[in-house]
Amino acid sequence: MLIHRPWWFFLSVAIAASYTPVAAHAQQPAASDQTAPAATTPATPAKKPPKHKPPAGPAAAAPPAAPAAAPPPPHAAAAVGGAKAKLLGQYGEWGAYTASPGGKKVCFAIAKPSSSETNPPGKSRNPPYMFISSRPADKVSNEVSIIIGYSFKPNADATLEIGSNAFALYTQQDGAWIKNAADETQLIDAMRAGQTAVVKGMSAKGTRSTDVFSLKGFSQALDRSDQDCK
Repeated sequence: MLIHRPWWFFLSVAIAASYTPVAAHAQQPAASDQTAPAATTPATPAKKPPKHKPPAGPAAAAPPAAPAAAPPPPHAAAAVGGAKAKLLGQYGEWGAYTASPGGKKVCFAIAKPSSSETNPPGKSRNPPYMFISSRPADKVSNEVSIIIGYSFKPNADATLEIGSNAFALYTQQDGAWIKNAADETQLIDAMRAGQTAVVKGMSAKGTRSTDVFSLKGFSQALDRSDQDCK
């Protein structure tokens, strides 16, 4: 399978900018299966406290409570050529987006898993995503892709299960695509009719993962993204 690395890289950055990882994925175990460490800001040296503290006011304001997780912003900035991914609409668990990296339009529906597990348990990984993209310039329509959050075991397939239907996935680095392209239409139909999609894979370190994606809102998000890429 030919992988279009420039748009794949752009989409990965756009995804990271569009979504805030949920707490369930922010595990901190001793071992890690991440493809790359998350970007961090260098620690700022602590400043020495002043010799004389100003007197406290009559009523010190309590620190504001942490805000609840918000839906993806209307415009998700991506650090590739100044391009941006624009939110077309949020439908249940799925968002519909459009972008034009390098002047080539890309439309996609995307979601995070509703639950994730690893075996052995507690392995750290980058946030996984599933998205269905269309790239008119490349004559690609409704291509199912998964960013798994770790490097797959080389030459090992993954699986995507919807009800009693199971589809083999070709893997490369941290990405997965349907192995038999002729089954992609069947897979999309199964996702439209199903309740959940379960992705199972194995990392280069031998860790098995199971990610469950809710399909609530999938059909509406896909229809909306397809509408923008007609």
